[in-house]
Amino acid sequence: MSNKKYKGRFFDNFMIIFDPREYGKVRHKLIDVLFIAVAASLCGCNDWIGMEIWTLERENWLRKYLELPNGVPSWYTIEIVLDVIDPKQFEKCFTAWMKEIANVQEGTVVAIDGKTMCGAKEKGNAKSNIHIVSAWCSSDKLVLGQVKTDEKSNEITAIPELLDMLFIKGCIVTTDAMGCQKDIAKKIVDDKKADYVLALKGNHPLLYQEVEEYFADAEAENFKNKKIDEYRTIEKGHGCIEERIYYFSRDINWMDAKDDWRKLKGIGMVIRRCERDGVKTEERAYHIASVKTAADYARGVRLHWGVESMHWSLDVTFREDENRTRKGCAPQNLALLKRLALNMVKRDHDKYPKRSLRGKRFTCSLNTDYLDYILSINLK
Repeated sequence: MSNKKYKGRFFDNFMIIFDPREYGKVRHKLIDVLFIAVAASLCGCNDWIGMEIWTLERENWLRKYLELPNGVPSWYTIEIVLDVIDPKQFEKCFTAWMKEIANVQEGTVVAIDGKTMCGAKEKGNAKSNIHIVSAWCSSDKLVLGQVKTDEKSNEITAIPELLDMLFIKGCIVTTDAMGCQKDIAKKIVDDKKADYVLALKGNHPLLYQEVEEYFADAEAENFKNKKIDEYRTIEKGHGCIEERIYYFSRDINWMDAKDDWRKLKGIGMVIRRCERDGVKTEERAYHIASVKTAADYARGVRLHWGVESMHWSLDVTFREDENRTRKGCAPQNLALLKRLALNMVKRDHDKYPKRSLRGKRFTCSLNTDYLDYILSINLK
């Protein structure tokens, strides 16, 4: 390989992926195809055909980074490569790259949640949806890793697998009610040396009832006769005034379940009041947590929504739900490719910090200097 090419974090991390294609029939290097797919995704290409058209127009630019001994690959070759590489290996390379560039410090909230790829479903097979569970870093607003499941119910087994890939010592891990499991709490505390804030709903009916009744009694007494800390936030935006009141109690010796959950320190309730166009709404949510303060509890609950904003960006900016790639490993690898591109454009805090993700991708497609800049801050 040329000494002037294949340099930087991307090549260091992703060049180790095994190429299962038949030797002697391969015209394009696997690393070349992967780099092209990433660069094309940065430039707004959300499907295989778009990637081929972009590649043909940017061949001279690509040769700054790649050798391309047989020219540029077709859309079919790009699809084949994304279909045959091992998704588990691709995910591990992605996570290793994120370890290098993400600012995951003690106290960082890492939100874990799943998203169904609605387009990647076989006709007539309602259970063929692909479900991707992602970990989102609140400090950098970046995806740290992902794993695939076949159904949302399988998140219970996918979350431990995802946790095994992450470097999150000292962080606060948050999940929705699906991830509120004793084994997951134990793994977060014992294996990852982190804390947790887990949403509590009806999948643990007795525990949910105990926590709900505890805060109902406290609220009836105006929170005067129980040891409960309070934390409030008020936010305005998008035509809505939202007040959140977080109540956190470490008074849990009465709980039958306190010894069943590793390092359980407290229980929490958040009351969310929203006023929009004169209409007021109110809702409550409950959690169990290993954190010690109401402020940490509130931060975990509040920042968990960030993973939902990431899902929204994947749908609106990257058109993930519109993609019809259904079979083999391609849907899972394509999902990771989109998250990789999402992370890369999000890291521009200096050049065009006020532009939207869509605007940054469009700028990449028009201006190779800006595309070089995005690659430089991420891959070198």
